[in-house]
Amino acid sequence: MFGGVFTPCTLTILGVIMFLRFGQVVGQSGILNAILIVLAAKTITTLTTLSLSAIATNTRVKGGGAYYLISRSLGVEFGGAIGVLFFLAQAISVALYIIGFTEAFAETFPSLATHFVAIASLVNLLTFVCVYIGAGWTIRVQYLILAILAMALASFYAGAIADFNPDYFAANLSSHFVDGENSFTMFALFFPAVTGIMAGANMSGDLANPSKSIPKGTLLAIAVTAIIYLSQAFLLGCARPSEELIRNNMVIRDIAVWPIAITAGVFAATLSSALGSMMGAPRILQAFARDEIFKSIRFFGTGSGLTNEPRRATVLTFAIAQVCIVLGDLNAIAPIITMFFMITYGLLNLATFYEAVTKNPSYRPTFRYSHWITSLLGTVGCLGVMFLINWVWATVSIGFIALLHWYIRTREIESRWGDLQSGVVFERARKALLRLEEQSYHSKNWRPVIMALSGTGWTRPHIPIYGHWLTSGQGILTLAQVVSGDIEDHAERRERYEKTLRNFIAKEELQAFPVVTCNEFLSDGIEALIQCHGIGGLRPNSVLMGWPRDDSRADAFGANIRLIARMNRSVLAMRFLAHRQEDAEADDANDLDAHWEIPPGTIDVWWRGMENGALMLLLAHLLHQNQGWRDNAIRLIRVVENEEAQQEVLKHLLELRTASRISVVPKVIVSQQTASEIIRETSAKAAIVLLGFQTPEEGEELELYQRMEQLAGDLPRVLFVDSAGGMALES
Repeated sequence: MFGGVFTPCTLTILGVIMFLRFGQVVGQSGILNAILIVLAAKTITTLTTLSLSAIATNTRVKGGGAYYLISRSLGVEFGGAIGVLFFLAQAISVALYIIGFTEAFAETFPSLATHFVAIASLVNLLTFVCVYIGAGWTIRVQYLILAILAMALASFYAGAIADFNPDYFAANLSSHFVDGENSFTMFALFFPAVTGIMAGANMSGDLANPSKSIPKGTLLAIAVTAIIYLSQAFLLGCARPSEELIRNNMVIRDIAVWPIAITAGVFAATLSSALGSMMGAPRILQAFARDEIFKSIRFFGTGSGLTNEPRRATVLTFAIAQVCIVLGDLNAIAPIITMFFMITYGLLNLATFYEAVTKNPSYRPTFRYSHWITSLLGTVGCLGVMFLINWVWATVSIGFIALLHWYIRTREIESRWGDLQSGVVFERARKALLRLEEQSYHSKNWRPVIMALSGTGWTRPHIPIYGHWLTSGQGILTLAQVVSGDIEDHAERRERYEKTLRNFIAKEELQAFPVVTCNEFLSDGIEALIQCHGIGGLRPNSVLMGWPRDDSRADAFGANIRLIARMNRSVLAMRFLAHRQEDAEADDANDLDAHWEIPPGTIDVWWRGMENGALMLLLAHLLHQNQGWRDNAIRLIRVVENEEAQQEVLKHLLELRTASRISVVPKVIVSQQTASEIIRETSAKAAIVLLGFQTPEEGEELELYQRMEQLAGDLPRVLFVDSAGGMALES
């Protein structure tokens, strides 16, 4: 805890800002405002640490720190984006800290200022060697740096107490902002000083017990550094006038009893931050590479030695830092690096918020001081600070991470770990179902919830495909298979049958759910599915099935639809002549493209009243809503025996079109021919024909089958409809 978390966090927080810029914050803001700035900044980092502690104690933390925690919560897209950003931010930060060290070194030894790049490169090399040897060696070096830092602080406190002046204290209580500055700009100047809370978490793979070390070490570092900054704000305001605090960046050195200690402290602060980033960045890259989100970087996932040191990733970090050092001034990209850190902290808070608010049973952190409210406040705080520091870079950074998220998502990379996205969806669905259940069912809200008895899908593809067209974007489709026979033989294979259906859904890109039941008899299976499948308002209201191929199956078919009608479900029976041909059936399992082809012609609805007509017309409309069916006009057809009734019926159909708001072409046929002859002649070139029927009484199954077969004749595609009601065209 002390060496792996507290020390790197403390050394990163007590950095260059404290030595070179905090005097300006106090001079311009005044003592009281400076204290408020420190407290506000510490509040945000404390909230983030509470979130960090909750996640760290909820899962086994491996290498990668914030990347590992975020990816395991928010998923591969956010995790991958954070992996890229956080590694680059840490790697470039090495160069920033080394350049800061070199600038202080050049001011102390002006004769060496002409060798700036050489000195910075040498320091980068020494930092790299320390880290390459191993984390244990680096931690021992940090102990020395921590001792130097403590000596520098002691020198400052001794000098500040000796120089205490009540007049300065009274004058510096209020603010003395120069032109263009205010409390917000001073907050933006100070805040990067406290963004070192992840230094310990980045070492998660090297900690003996990260779930205990990370919360204790990070919170202790925040508390200690808060005391230091608050006491400095008070003492600086009591030791020097505001003018000197504002203009003199080395005012802390001037106050100190031993100025050389402050110089050593500046060196120690910059070197410790460089070491912390040089240790953290490779471990992020190593964890990221091992997850194989981008297979091209798997090379960097390999560890070395008994401690699994990320030496390959360390070499890359050194190279990136060296390139940045050679390029020179990094002030232009420094703001966006801070933004990357803030995005990481914000997403960490967001991950904890979602874990808590979705009430995921797997979210059981042993750290008890985090709540979804604190996580939400941390998220909002991080976002607010980003725009407060620099709204332009904040917008660019958010846009960049959104682009990375989109790129990873479009590559459809599947994570090998669980995340909370399914939990978020589950919680939304749960609340929506409860809300739907509380509301009264009304015909205006009727939607097709179709259970298609599709078999495996491959053998009768026209059933699931037309089911998809009838529900796409409007309702819910379930592909159901009833496996009949000896239950003991089939029950253990039920998962395999369901997997076959799932594969069919995935291959054909259907918006559907699979369900399989094993029963001794087909009718028992259908009854079980209708009664038990679905939940609340999402229970099936229609059953889509195939029409019998011959009259030998008429009795069983009639019994099944009688069962469905008795359970108040609509029956949709698809008669597809091409499926009756044995050669076509053999091709179905291999090539389904032909079934997806939209046939030319009209969508013919044969109207005989509202009993079945309302559902038939609504189904025709739903079919027509599909992009491929937009050119197939809906014809609403009715037959009358004499011309006197033609105008009256046509008027009725036009009124029906207006009331239903469905674009149809009404057609009234005057004929003395039989119904079967009229239907065959009129709809010979139709894409699909919708005909209503009545569920047969017991003993009338064959008669129904033969009558409907005669009506359909040689029409290639007919949908027979027996409506159970529940919808209204005028709604």
